[in-house]
Amino acid sequence: MARWRWLRPGHLGSEGDRATFRTLHTVSLMTAALRTGLSTGSAERSVRHLRSLLSAPAVALTDTAGLLAWDGQARPHVEGAASLALSGVADGNTTVHDHAEFDCGDPTCALRKAVVSPLTVEDNVIGTFMVFAPLASAGLVRATTEVAGWVSGQLELAELDVSRTRLMEAEVRALRAQISPHFVYNALSAIASFVRTDPDRARELLLDFADFSRYSLQRHGEYTTLEEELRSIERYLVLEQARFGERLQVTLRIAPEVLPVTVPVLSLQPLVENAVRHGLGEKEGGGRISISAEDHDREAVIHIEDDGVGEDPERVRRALAGDSSMDSIGLSNVDERLRTAYGDEYGLVVETAPGAGTRVTLRVPKFAVGVRP
Repeated sequence: MARWRWLRPGHLGSEGDRATFRTLHTVSLMTAALRTGLSTGSAERSVRHLRSLLSAPAVALTDTAGLLAWDGQARPHVEGAASLALSGVADGNTTVHDHAEFDCGDPTCALRKAVVSPLTVEDNVIGTFMVFAPLASAGLVRATTEVAGWVSGQLELAELDVSRTRLMEAEVRALRAQISPHFVYNALSAIASFVRTDPDRARELLLDFADFSRYSLQRHGEYTTLEEELRSIERYLVLEQARFGERLQVTLRIAPEVLPVTVPVLSLQPLVENAVRHGLGEKEGGGRISISAEDHDREAVIHIEDDGVGEDPERVRRALAGDSSMDSIGLSNVDERLRTAYGDEYGLVVETAPGAGTRVTLRVPKFAVGVRP
């Protein structure tokens, strides 16, 4: 009959279990530092954990120019480590060096061997990982190579994070550049029309225009809150209502619970501008726009709907695919940023047909790793 052995809370079982836990814990401590890229700061924060991982007397991290961080005994070897870094970068493979190549002047020094393994990102050597020990066994050489490979993987992920951030920033800049000059002209014209007849209204509209422009054109991070995005949209719609008058009717239904939810910056504004410009701007007599944000368990679900002229679904498909000939402000831009941030299942859903208006739906998780204002 099978017997079950219950472990006390916090008990990790065998020595093998405890060793595995220690290793995983050490790796987790290094990951956060290395995911910021290879620098003096990240090297200093991770080098002691690397030494602990290999139980080595001393280890070092370098870039292509020289030493970044050292941990362990025999610090006089620091100067020798710098020259080893240059040879390690040039070689591109794991190499073993005798004490004479990094001599500290102490004939009794216990560090007789140095194992130097390159750190690579996209096949380019950007630094080295060095392990100093009395002997360079085959096991130590293999372990050094494996650890250097893992470090390289984290540094490559860091580079991807940087590239992703740059891409997102470029997409937001492109979106700002697409803000309709017609809107700016029309908004200022509407404000000017109230200067004599209703100066207080003109003053309020001018402040709304300034706040809208500040939010739309200033440098943001990648994300903001739904509350901030909706506040900018309200200012935009106030300005458009000043121009359209009663021809533009707006309904907002926002669940308070979803206001703190994080969304990509300028993710809703282009959709609302499309609804006004294409949906209602081309409809005789104007129409209605409805914006709702609902609390759906772990997600916020946002709808932007108009009763305008609608669109050919094939043209929408081409716009979402990035067809530059489609005159649709930022549709593919928003769709791509949503998918990048949350995954492909979070892209835009557009329901439309000629003469039937348009309904755009986007879902946003209330929490996603790495997504915060």
